[in-house]
Amino acid sequence: MKIHRKLWLTILALIVVLLLAACGGGAKEEAPAAEEAAPPAAEEAAPAKEEAAAMPEGGCPAVTVADMQGVAPGQFPQQFELSEFQELAGCELSFSENPAIADLNARIAGNPDLPPVTERLPEEPLVVAPYQAIGTYGGVLDGLSNATEAGTSDLLSVRHVNLVRFADDLQTIVPNVAKGWEWNDDFTELTFFLRKGHKWSDGAPFTAEDVSFWFNDLILNPDVYPDTPSVWLFDGEPMTVEAVDETTVKMTFPTSAPGMLTRFAQIYVQPFQPKHFFEKVMAEEGLSLAEAAELYYGNSDWKDVPSPLLSGASDHVAPTLESHILVEETTKGRRLVANPYFHMVDTQGNQLPYINEINELYVPDKEVRNLKITNGEVDYKAQAIFVDDFPLYKENEAKGNYTVDLANGVGELIFYGFNLTHKDEGLREIFNDLRFRQAMSLAMNREEIVEIVFLGQAEPMQATPADPNTVSFVTEEHLTSFIEYDPDRANALLDEMGLKDVDGDGFRERPDGSNLTILLQYSNQGAPVTMHELVKSYWADVGIRVELKEVTSDEYRAKGNTNDLDISVWKYDNSSGAVIVQNPFMLVPEFGDFWNPGIADLWEEWHDTNGESGIEPPDDVKRLYELVDEFVKYPLGSEESNRIGKEIVDIHVNNLWKIGTAGNIKTPVIHHNNLGNFGPFPVKAFDYYWAYPYRPNQWFLNE
Repeated sequence: MKIHRKLWLTILALIVVLLLAACGGGAKEEAPAAEEAAPPAAEEAAPAKEEAAAMPEGGCPAVTVADMQGVAPGQFPQQFELSEFQELAGCELSFSENPAIADLNARIAGNPDLPPVTERLPEEPLVVAPYQAIGTYGGVLDGLSNATEAGTSDLLSVRHVNLVRFADDLQTIVPNVAKGWEWNDDFTELTFFLRKGHKWSDGAPFTAEDVSFWFNDLILNPDVYPDTPSVWLFDGEPMTVEAVDETTVKMTFPTSAPGMLTRFAQIYVQPFQPKHFFEKVMAEEGLSLAEAAELYYGNSDWKDVPSPLLSGASDHVAPTLESHILVEETTKGRRLVANPYFHMVDTQGNQLPYINEINELYVPDKEVRNLKITNGEVDYKAQAIFVDDFPLYKENEAKGNYTVDLANGVGELIFYGFNLTHKDEGLREIFNDLRFRQAMSLAMNREEIVEIVFLGQAEPMQATPADPNTVSFVTEEHLTSFIEYDPDRANALLDEMGLKDVDGDGFRERPDGSNLTILLQYSNQGAPVTMHELVKSYWADVGIRVELKEVTSDEYRAKGNTNDLDISVWKYDNSSGAVIVQNPFMLVPEFGDFWNPGIADLWEEWHDTNGESGIEPPDDVKRLYELVDEFVKYPLGSEESNRIGKEIVDIHVNNLWKIGTAGNIKTPVIHHNNLGNFGPFPVKAFDYYWAYPYRPNQWFLNE
């Protein structure tokens, strides 16, 4: 995984500064210039407090990232396999548990009484080095989401696990649920090795059969998915998943798929489901597998959609491998408790997580969310907060006893995309005229957007389907194409199209003289409202009437996924190299997905039905399909990948299907000062799944 040098150097600098500030306990230091960035924090961070580094008599050293206690790094940064740690540290690790775990377990419906912690952990648990200190157990992590399915991935990432993950350098892939992996020479076979003795949150064994069940019984089941999700198709054919033995899973692909390991490192999809639980539900409740899947799996890879507790369909939820499991839910929020069978321990043998509970509150109103944040009622927040509110957050830091930092944003560029397959043929014709899209781009005053919306913490930038900080094939010409502020040229292009102001009201009509009004429906989760107000005024200045309408995220997505938006507007997430190398849905129609609806539904339909329905796309789009099929067969950063990637970006930028505003955005991350082991958080991105690379299972609360 290659990160652009500028961003990578900034990451290193921020990691060091954040760790030094956390360990020193004093005022924050200024970050060094990117060119003077220090080596990775695991090697250079200042020592932690003495009490955190103390080694109990006869025990293992209290290794932290800040103070490795003379223990050499393992194969992977900031974590060890048990035997590896014991050999490097010259000790034998003994295990201990959260003193409240029995009470927490009693709140998990259907869970039996707990055996000793040594019987709950895998035979080879994952040993993690906390950032600054061995944590203390207890407390409730308070967080906010917009609604049950809006802005929730932020807190979902706090408890998330997958087979592997990105380390906090966002380059190195490290073990998580899987102990290891192995590729064959041509990237057509990927074998994962699981942890012997790993258990679900109800104590049942987790084995390779649970991975096989997820794919063969759910993903490939036409009663669950009438069409196999495209993310699991390769040249139009599904991979195969085989449980070789209890701890070995082999995935075989119809073509080279070198990005698959990256997929499991960054995606929210969990490629395992509890086979024993579904078999029990089917037997006890008389359900088919498809019916059970609809209740507990939601026919969706997204966790908690729908939630059985919220729907009233059941009084319990499916067991998990995550750090916390859902135990209570209403229309106002969720409550989760620590998983008593979680597979990680710290370097003192304490089973993680440290934090007892997660309290997720749904607050749809932005002003109320901000009030709760500034009052210090929120322990962690990254998603759906923007830099335009940074002064408010900064002003109230002391009062709320929290810290707000600015992180580098990947996939945070906000785009405007006109619906290229609109149901209104007149609008469709206008939107498909390249001159219109060029004019709308030239009409934007991006310098003003940067100053007003982003407080100067961004750069004017055109939209590209690959985030320029994560790949090397996006050029300066791509990023500056049609970003100059030139309303005169925009007006000339619109005049050339025949869009004239017929009635003298200052707004242009369609070529046939009928009304031309564009409805911009937006969710406050997708972009700052100020942005839309500015863009409306810019387009009005060149005679294009735009009406604004705020809707919920659910409403926005519902309209976007039924081809009922005039304009799609969201952050250009899922555009990092980590995503497009293995799941390139942003590169081809519809140029989006369910969560970030695209702009070419009927082009996608034409392709998927081999021309039987939908709208035939232009030749450039047909060429994209050919290029993308090749792009995913090569490792990101290879000569072949860069050559194909550049041609893909050329086509996108030449067509301006999505119009960009500003990139290299700095974006807020907030954490309460009582939250220990928080950070570093140098990059904030859905593409790397928010907090997941920064190991929130080792956060703790100083309460």
